[in-house]
Amino acid sequence: MANLRAIRTRIKSVENTRQITKSMKMVAAAKLRKTQSAFASLRAYADESGKLLAEASAGQAAITNPYLIPHPETRRVCYVMIVGNRGLCGAYNQSLLRYSEKLLKDSDQESYLIVAGRWGKDLNAAAGLKVRETFEISDTPTHDEALALANRLKRLYLEGTVDEIIMVYQHYRSVLSQVPEQMQLLPLKREERSSAGGGTIFEPDRDSLLDTLLDMYIGNTVHAILLEARTGEHSARMTAMTAAADNTEELINDLTLELNHARQAAITTEISEIAGGAEALRNNTAGG
Repeated sequence: MANLRAIRTRIKSVENTRQITKSMKMVAAAKLRKTQSAFASLRAYADESGKLLAEASAGQAAITNPYLIPHPETRRVCYVMIVGNRGLCGAYNQSLLRYSEKLLKDSDQESYLIVAGRWGKDLNAAAGLKVRETFEISDTPTHDEALALANRLKRLYLEGTVDEIIMVYQHYRSVLSQVPEQMQLLPLKREERSSAGGGTIFEPDRDSLLDTLLDMYIGNTVHAILLEARTGEHSARMTAMTAAADNTEELINDLTLELNHARQAAITTEISEIAGGAEALRNNTAGG
């Protein structure tokens, strides 16, 4: 009986775990749809603003803007690592952490590390990374959150605190696939501002609009990366919770089978004891 009670207790515990994982899967799926929709909407807008910037930054006007001019010497590189807000999302955070550690180790320049995401608060102690600044980013990053981060990065670059800014995040390929990737945010790469046609008419003029377009482009790029990273996080968590829920189903089936075998064994033992007792009673009666 003790064994039966232990199995029933374990089945109940696994059933509770199944309810939790299914709930987390549903929450992750809802957040994924919301973030995916925001990312898709922003990406189209960011692409168009990038095209306008490419034309506006072509020619002599581009040379005077500090965001388009590399520093004479790259001595300190700012890495902005976009991590998740919490765990239980498979290898999402750990793979990004390993990628970032290798990136920092292989770098010849001094590193200035900024972490965006609540999971990164303890990176300094857990991974030995020297985190200079942290930013909290919601599960569906807003434009204001992106602007706060973008403005800080622009200030670091303009003040000369850092000479290059690289975004490190999980590139979203599909619901089942996210890959660590890096992208140089500042200074803007030359190929991003090469103009092929130049058919756009700027009003009042190209120089006046360039600063506005640059601020818009940098803010949109940071926002798009934050949304892409969060889309990957929600996808990874939904996938992990789906696998966990499936595993609990299999475990419950195995435990139920084990419970049935234990119950049958207990019944067989009781029947044997009853039969043995009845046989002993008959022998005593016959002997008397």
